[in-house]
Amino acid sequence: MKRICFIIILSCLSVMTVMAQRADYSKMSSMVRRAALEHKDTRRLAPSRNPRSSSICAFVRINEDADQVLKENHCLKLAQFGNIYIASIPLSRLASLSMNKHVTRIEAGQRGTALMDTTHIIQRIDPLYEGTNLPQAYTGKGVIMGVQDIGFDLTHPNFYDAKMENYRIKRFWDQLSVDTAYSDLYVGADYTTQEEILAYAHSRDGLKQGHGTHTLGIAAGTGYDTPFRGVAFESDICLVSNAVEADKEFIDSVDYYKYTSATDALGFKYILDYAEKEGKPCVVSYSEGSHQDFYGDDQLMYEVLDSLSGPGRIIVASAGNEGHYNSYFHKSADEESQGTFLNRYDKTFSFRVIADGPIDLRFVSYGSKTRTDTLIVPSQRILDAPDSLLRDTVGLLLDYKGEKQKHYFAFGAYPSSYDDSHMVYEVYIKTTERFGYAGYFLSVEIVGEGVEADFYAVTGSIQSKPSYNPNLTDGDNSHCIYSPGSAPAVICVGSTAYRKGLYNHEGKHVVSNWGENGEVARFSSVGPTVDGRIKPDVLANGVNVISSYSSYYHEEHPTENTWDIAYSDYGDRRYPWHSELGTSMSTPIVSGIIALWLEACPNLTADDIKDVFAKTCIRHDLSLEYPNNSYGWGEIDAYRGLLYLLGLDGIEEITQEQPQRVGIAMKDQQIDFTFAEPLQESVTVSVFTTAGIKVQNLSLPQGTTQSSVNISSLPTGVYAVQLHSRQPGITGSVLIRKQK
Repeated sequence: MKRICFIIILSCLSVMTVMAQRADYSKMSSMVRRAALEHKDTRRLAPSRNPRSSSICAFVRINEDADQVLKENHCLKLAQFGNIYIASIPLSRLASLSMNKHVTRIEAGQRGTALMDTTHIIQRIDPLYEGTNLPQAYTGKGVIMGVQDIGFDLTHPNFYDAKMENYRIKRFWDQLSVDTAYSDLYVGADYTTQEEILAYAHSRDGLKQGHGTHTLGIAAGTGYDTPFRGVAFESDICLVSNAVEADKEFIDSVDYYKYTSATDALGFKYILDYAEKEGKPCVVSYSEGSHQDFYGDDQLMYEVLDSLSGPGRIIVASAGNEGHYNSYFHKSADEESQGTFLNRYDKTFSFRVIADGPIDLRFVSYGSKTRTDTLIVPSQRILDAPDSLLRDTVGLLLDYKGEKQKHYFAFGAYPSSYDDSHMVYEVYIKTTERFGYAGYFLSVEIVGEGVEADFYAVTGSIQSKPSYNPNLTDGDNSHCIYSPGSAPAVICVGSTAYRKGLYNHEGKHVVSNWGENGEVARFSSVGPTVDGRIKPDVLANGVNVISSYSSYYHEEHPTENTWDIAYSDYGDRRYPWHSELGTSMSTPIVSGIIALWLEACPNLTADDIKDVFAKTCIRHDLSLEYPNNSYGWGEIDAYRGLLYLLGLDGIEEITQEQPQRVGIAMKDQQIDFTFAEPLQESVTVSVFTTAGIKVQNLSLPQGTTQSSVNISSLPTGVYAVQLHSRQPGITGSVLIRKQK
C-alpha cells in the first residue's frame, strides 16, 4: 500500500510556458497544480486538440456563493461537507476557479496503492482455533462491514452466510466499471442486487488484483469449508472498488484526474450512506494509503473524513509498510550539518527537507573513498527561481567507472501547510546508476548553523556508509505513517508478528519472518505524523494471515501459488485461500472487531474506540509508555474490549481470558460444554448477567468430557459464562446469547 506523491518538477517541467493565463497556484494542492499545468501544456502544444471534457475530482473550499461559483466554472457538485465541496472540475476552468475570491483551496491527492486462522487466537476473537462455528454473543449481525479496496472476487463462497443460503454483499460500486449506461455515479457503476453482483463476478481489475478479496475475507468472511473464518462473519457487506496507481491501465488518459483522493472520499460516503439508509452502524476498512506531505494535500480530506465519521460511523485505515528501513533524520540547531547516504534500487530518488531557516543542500558523489565531487545548492537559489522551481544537470563522479556522469536535479520550495514560517524543499534526482548499488554512492547533508531541519525520504531509503564517511550516519524509521491513517478521525492500524512461516498447499514450509511473540512487525510504519501526533492507534496481527483470494486472479496467474494454503471447490470454480502480510491485513482484523463492538454499542465513536484501546489493549513491552509511535495503545484484544464495553470487566469473578481447552456453545435452551480431555478435577461453572448478577452456579465432576447447563428459565439476552479450574486451559469466560 503505497503511492508516490512527489510533487515538484516532474509535474511542472513547463511552468514558464503556462504563465500567460493567470492562476493562483498557491490555492492548489500538488496534484491539482499538475493537472492545471499539464492542461495548459496540451493547449499550447496542440491548440486544435479538444480533450474530451477532461476534468478532475477535487475538494474545494468555498466560503460564499458556492453554487454560483461552481456553476460559473461549469463544475459538477458531487458532495458537500459544510463549506467543503467535492466537485468535478473541468481542467480548462481550474485557473479561473482558483482566481475566485471565495475559493480558498482546491485539493486532490494522488491515488493510493494497496497495501484467518491464528488471528482468532491472537486477537482473542473466539476461544478455540479449530474453525468450530462457535456461537458468540457478537458476530457482526446488524452491522455494515464496508471495504474500499481493489481486486474483488464477488463469487467467492466466503461471502455467503455459514449455511450458504444468503449472499452477504448487498452493494458494490466499481469505480472502474465501463457498464455506465444507466449509472448516476460520478465514475463507474454500482450493483445493488445479488443477481447483478454475482453476474458481474469480479471488479474490473479482478484479473490483475486480488487484494480486496483477501482483506474482505479477513474482515467478514464465513470461512466456507475451511477454518479461515473472518471476524464479523454475520455482518452485511458494502464494497467499493476504487482505483490505485496499479490500475492505471484501466483508466483512459482523458479520465486520469477523475480518480483522486476526493474520489476515494466519495467511496467512503457511498458506504456510510448505505448504512444510514439501512439504519445500521458501519465500519469501513481501507487497506491503502500514501505519503503525508507538507503542501496541504490532505487538509480538506482530513476535514471531510471527520465529517463522515461519527456515532456508529467508523473509518479504519492502514499505517503503511515502511517501518523496515530508515527514511527520516532530524538536524538539530546546534549541529552545523547532518546527513546520510541515499539508497534506492532504482535510478531516481526523491526527498523532502523542512527547515526553519536558510540551508544549503550539499551532495557528495564518491568516485572512490578518497575521490569525490560536491554539489552545493543554497536554499535561496531555489527560492529565487521562477515559482521556486529549479532544475540543473551536473556531472558527478561514479565510483566503478571513474568518470563523470550526468545527474539531473530538480528542486521545489513552498511554505509548510502546518507552519508557514518553515520552508519545505522537495528534491528529485535522476542518474544513470542505482543509488547505493554497483559501487555508486551519493550522500546528502543539510547545512545551516542554528537551523533545525527534518529530512523525509519519499522514494527510496537512507543508509550509513562509514567506510566512505563515518560522520554521515543519521537516520531512523520514524515519521512514515501513511494517509489517511494519519487523519485524526481515522483509526490507524499497525502490525504485530507471531509466526515465522507456514506450510503451503504442497506441504512445503515457506518462511516469512518479520518478528515473533507479538512484537511490532519490522515493516509496520512508525509515527509520529508529520505534524507531531501519535500514530498508529492500535496494532493487530499482520504476518502470515490466511484468507480468501480471487479465483479470477488465480486463473490468470496459475504459477503464483507459493503462498496458497488450500483450495475450495464451489460450483464449477476452484477458490484459493492465500497467506499475505502487511498492515493491509491488520486493518480488516481491527475493522471486524470494531464491527463486533458496534453490534454491542451501535453509537460508538472513534474516540470511544480509542478509549477501549487505552483500557484493554495488550501491551507486550511494559517498559514503554502508552500510547507511543510504535504500538499506539497496544495490540487489540477483542474479548477484553467487549467486556469493557458491557461493563463486565469490573466484576471480580469474571476473568478477562477465554478458556482454551473447552468449547462452549448455546443449543436450544442450554449451554453445552465440550472439554478437550477428561477433567482432572471438578470445575466450577457460573453464569452472570451483564449487570453482574450470578444466576447459575454448579460444579462439573472429575472425568467429565461433555456436559450441559439448562438456562430455559432465564430471559433472552447476553450472559457471561465463567469457568474456574486449576487444570490448564479451562479457566476463563465466554459470552453467549440466549435466544427466545
